Amino acid sequence: MKKPIHIIFLGPPGCGKGTQAQKLINEFGFVQLSTGDMLRAAINSGSKIGKHAKSAIDKGNLVSDDIVIGIVRDRIFNAECAGGYMLDGFPRTLAQADKLDQILSEHHQKIDVVIRLCVPDDLVLRRIAGRRFHLASGRSYNIEFNPPLIEGKDDITGEQLVQREDDKEEIVQSRLNTYHELTEPLVRYYQKQGILRAIDGTGSPENIYTEIKQTLNDVPA
Repeated sequence: MKKPIHIIFLGPPGCGKGTQAQKLINEFGFVQLSTGDMLRAAINSGSKIGKHAKSAIDKGNLVSDDIVIGIVRDRIFNAECAGGYMLDGFPRTLAQADKLDQILSEHHQKIDVVIRLCVPDDLVLRRIAGRRFHLASGRSYNIEFNPPLIEGKDDITGEQLVQREDDKEEIVQSRLNTYHELTEPLVRYYQKQGILRAIDGTGSPENIYTEIKQTLNDVPA
């Protein structure tokens, strides 16, 4: 596989991006860069841009594009990303995508491939709204795909399982609506560049990973 390689992951919540990203990290050493993780790291570092981000969040405001782009810029040119990286949750808008291309071009780099994991909304809802957790241990279940031995009870302790607030169906549907609203323009943007690759995210994790690896192998050197 060509290295370094620069990847953008697109996909709705619950599509399996985290699972696939971890497989790529384990096999190839790519760095996963998620917007939330980068924001937290920048704030914890006490950097100038991290302070700006903290100030916005403390005031209850959205973190501006300029701040997010600045944090991304700091990370993607860091030595840890020299072997390749995967952007997850960025870009979210056409303005961010355009700015990212400008920044990379200035450093004679580019995004090599945009992997879109396609999962229908009804399956996303079943995956996320069906999740149940044993809070003390972090063990997770799904009432349809990985049910506990006794309904509503943890297999080990027998204690009650809970559904997280943001896993409730109406909240998940709202997140999906926002995802589609923001992502569809990005899909067209990267299609025009010829670097978007759509992968069926409904199969087994192993088969999806095989297809992702084949997609990366097909990226021109």
